[in-house]
Amino acid sequence: MLTTVKKERSTQLRAQDGQQAQVFLTLENPSEAFSLAGLPVGGVGLVQLEFMLMHSIQIHPLALIHFDQVQSSSERERIGRLTRHYEDGQKAQFFVDRLAQGLGTIAAAFYPRPVIVRFSNLTSTEFALLLGGSQFELQEENPQIGWRGASRYTTDRYRAAFALECQALRRVRDGIGLTNIIPMVPFCRTPAEGRRVLEEMAQHGLEQGKNELQVYLMAELPSHVMQAEAFCTLFDGLSVNLDSLTQLALGLDQASERLTEQGEGQNEVIERMVQHLLAATRKYHRPLGLCRESPGFSQTGNRWLGQPGVPWLSLRPDAAVQKLATILV
Repeated sequence: MLTTVKKERSTQLRAQDGQQAQVFLTLENPSEAFSLAGLPVGGVGLVQLEFMLMHSIQIHPLALIHFDQVQSSSERERIGRLTRHYEDGQKAQFFVDRLAQGLGTIAAAFYPRPVIVRFSNLTSTEFALLLGGSQFELQEENPQIGWRGASRYTTDRYRAAFALECQALRRVRDGIGLTNIIPMVPFCRTPAEGRRVLEEMAQHGLEQGKNELQVYLMAELPSHVMQAEAFCTLFDGLSVNLDSLTQLALGLDQASERLTEQGEGQNEVIERMVQHLLAATRKYHRPLGLCRESPGFSQTGNRWLGQPGVPWLSLRPDAAVQKLATILV
């Protein structure tokens, strides 16, 4: 069981000219955290909650909150078995406990190095695959650009589920003392939406600036580039998802081998977008990191790593080791 830890120093990332850029890790599986923590990396640039939702929790959060309303008898039975140690009125605590355990493991492994945790970013189709999920999810024609990320968190339909994510983060940060966790908001379409999410977080005890809490934005939409300064006034840092930004800016299907090369590392459009974001973050003294969710590392990310105001490049472990080998040789 994780215990409360002492604060050793602030883990806030700063955007300072001349700062040494570092390789960070993109992680999803908490069981790998301690074995990877020995790598000479600056921290974790992206924790993907999706793995924990699909493999550890396995149950749609609303099916836990409204367990008595789950209509499928087979799914109700499976949920009951997974949560057999929780009373019917306390099933939602299973979600908080499992998520806090996973996040706490990663944060403890890398403490006091920063660990940036992205709130849930599953599409409605992916959420529907969780036990009880089909009953609570919308059927969308294009779920990739539908009801996902920030647009979920403040709606009446999903607000109670987002509260569980906030409770898990707050337990790890405030209860255990692992304040190296930095929450990050994905797929936030407008500054107004970002403001609503920050207000919702504060209602659940995650108040920006309290107990050193920073909140980052995952910059992945063209609107983030066009309204970069407005987003910088709201968030404490930005992390550019090069995969998503390339896909949404160029209209590329990342699963298509025939189109992948057009967005990999040599597209002037993406470089100009990163430059625009970098100009805004420098102006407002915000750190701007780069991250990849897919295997390998792009020449775009490689080129920007080391520029003033770009303190980290987050890669999957295999790509991070490859990159570190080129630095340390």
